[in-house]
Amino acid sequence: MRARLDEIVFDCHDPQELARFWARLLESEAVRRNADWSYVDPPEMPRLAFQRVPEPKTTKNRVHLDLLAGDIPTATAEAVRMGAVAVGELVTNPYGRFQVLVDPEGNKFCFVSGHG
Repeated sequence: MRARLDEIVFDCHDPQELARFWARLLESEAVRRNADWSYVDPPEMPRLAFQRVPEPKTTKNRVHLDLLAGDIPTATAEAVRMGAVAVGELVTNPYGRFQVLVDPEGNKFCFVSGHG
């Protein structure tokens, strides 16, 4: 049986607020299904869903999103204004450039350009 990616689900404390952050970041709309589940359908991406869980985030993400950005410093500054936090400096290596950030609930993501 073949499968296809349907959605990426984030466990979180406040699904509606986290969906609003990601909707602003990805220029989309946040949809609140109920108090425990919200989602965003960004253009040309799988759905990002946010489900309430009782426990706090305690360790490093095992999966994170890499978001292609033409101008990483500008994208980073905009994300920070929306509530993200930049982690470390912009990294440049032979494969491209990337900036690590965390969303308002501490989930890591990166703005990237180039890859190898």
